Amino acid sequence: MILDGIRVLDFTQYLAGPTITRLMVDMGADIIKVERAPGGDPARLLPAIKNGRSGYFVQQNLGKRSLCLDLDHGESDMVVRELVAACDVVVENFGPGVMEKRGWDYESLKGINPRLVMASVSAFGQTGPLAHKTAFDWIAQAFAGIMHMTGPADAPPHPVGVGMADISTGVHAFSAIGYALFHRERTGEGQYMDISMIDSLFHLHELNLQVNQITEGKFVPKRFGVHHELVCPCGVFRGPQGYIAILCAQSQWGGMCASLGRPDLEHDARYSDISLRAERQDELIPIIEQWMQTFDSDQAVLDVLEHNRVPSGPVLSPLDALEHEYFESRGTLRDVHDPILGDLKLPGFPLRFSSQTDYSAGIAPLLGEHNEAILGGVLGYDGARVQALIDGGLLASGNS
Repeated sequence: MILDGIRVLDFTQYLAGPTITRLMVDMGADIIKVERAPGGDPARLLPAIKNGRSGYFVQQNLGKRSLCLDLDHGESDMVVRELVAACDVVVENFGPGVMEKRGWDYESLKGINPRLVMASVSAFGQTGPLAHKTAFDWIAQAFAGIMHMTGPADAPPHPVGVGMADISTGVHAFSAIGYALFHRERTGEGQYMDISMIDSLFHLHELNLQVNQITEGKFVPKRFGVHHELVCPCGVFRGPQGYIAILCAQSQWGGMCASLGRPDLEHDARYSDISLRAERQDELIPIIEQWMQTFDSDQAVLDVLEHNRVPSGPVLSPLDALEHEYFESRGTLRDVHDPILGDLKLPGFPLRFSSQTDYSAGIAPLLGEHNEAILGGVLGYDGARVQALIDGGLLASGNS
């Protein structure tokens, strides 16, 4: 696997940070998940829980190894520093200043391991006037302007219904770590990365800033509901059974007209370009939806659109994926057997590399399950020393 031999010391919890190492473990990295005693990652308490085991935790921590430490114990600093010397990467998503207080900030740790790559993930970044603020996903969506752009035009702002800020930030950090490791291969030097949820989400605004400036303020970014304000057809249309999404660029307008059986519209001056069509979308949307109602099924509509090369797709629920051949054939959906929760279907690894074909998931660890294996295998502690640390209260473990 691509990251075979890369060892990661993972101080993260919940979602944004664990997303980073969830991706890295699928590429072969050895992830040592440091969990704080006595309870470990708070995600272990998130719903739904069955037999004391959180499905949320399981999904985000497949294949990782758990080391559960009392971080306030006098010997925890020694263990962490020894692990840093044996690792390639450190990731953490504590609040700014927490690692510094413990002497585990990058400037301190690179003295132990000059080749260390370290990433800190936080809501507002490690610097700036709001670095001190705590936040979760929806707060980041709100502050970055994503929530302002989501929902019906005449309704309050809507959050996106998935952990968009956390996961997007995790993916950004995952890519940054890859480039930092590449830089290390070139120079032999490690690197520190400050990854902000706000920065990662604000990066998603593809036109909201520049169109306002180019139009000298005539376009004001705002919620526009199910149809795009500047492009038409671009939106969610009611089909004979459910909903169908269409995004028709200028080059596909002819195919759209052919699908509708209205070749006259292709050369109608009123609809000749995207902007004009957007201005008259109140006329075009009913034409498209009335056409859709002449079919018996959504798939029949999609077949015609596909035949004419019009970008379109059904609006699926997450559960629809369980029965759709695409998700199974691509490995976008994967089968996981958890010793407590049983058989689960979970999102798979999203990337495809020509040099790697195995993306099989491991098992999410029990709390402190790998205490002895990590301290013995990585640091060379013998059984008596590990037992002394257990007896002394440094190490903890659990059954879920």
